[in-house]
Amino acid sequence: MIAVNGDMARRVHVHTDAEPWVPSPGGEVLRKRLHLVGMPESGQVTSLVRYPAGAEFPLHPHPDGEEILVLDGVFTDQEGDWPAGSYLLNPAGFQHAPSSKTGCLLFVKLRQYAGMRHHISLAAKAISWQPLAPGIELKMLYKEPEHAETMRLERWAAGTLAGPRRYPGGVEILVIHGGFNDEQGDYQSHDWLRLPAGSTHRPASKTGCTLYIKEGGLAALRSVPLTEESA
Repeated sequence: MIAVNGDMARRVHVHTDAEPWVPSPGGEVLRKRLHLVGMPESGQVTSLVRYPAGAEFPLHPHPDGEEILVLDGVFTDQEGDWPAGSYLLNPAGFQHAPSSKTGCLLFVKLRQYAGMRHHISLAAKAISWQPLAPGIELKMLYKEPEHAETMRLERWAAGTLAGPRRYPGGVEILVIHGGFNDEQGDYQSHDWLRLPAGSTHRPASKTGCTLYIKEGGLAALRSVPLTEESA
């Protein structure tokens, strides 16, 4: 077994701009691994994925599901073209042959959504922003009563002080645009932050930001102690 940032009891911050792009087995699509537990092509994994223009994959299934957030460009599957801001959750048993005519950048999570789930496909403008708190708007991406995790987007105005936040089931945060900070650091575009269950912090944003936030999902992930991790 291989583990990269596999210890769910530890805080992780990945500044992805400093990480190299690594070719996929086919060589065409590039990846930056943020988290991996298991074998490279069959484990639980969280990645940034870049499709160059014209890239395509043959038809393939997704055991235990797949989650995709389109960050840039246009991603294509049999359901259509998905521009930046689109969101897909493909449950276990789903098959597709993805491609990108113009190229795209994706945030992808594989083999982390076991069980019976609805297939979610939301175009960039399918849902509107809703007020959440002063200076903060919300788009809910995924929430089902049978499953613990929730995924959402938040958009913060410049100068936002979010106040203390507590995450009983842990949290993953991807900075889509802009940046924010808390007591332990500054987080810029495409940085990835994971806080373990029970964590608290006081986030704020001087410039404004857009964030992907996943709560409650760490318990469903395999955890490997830091002393056993390997790159």
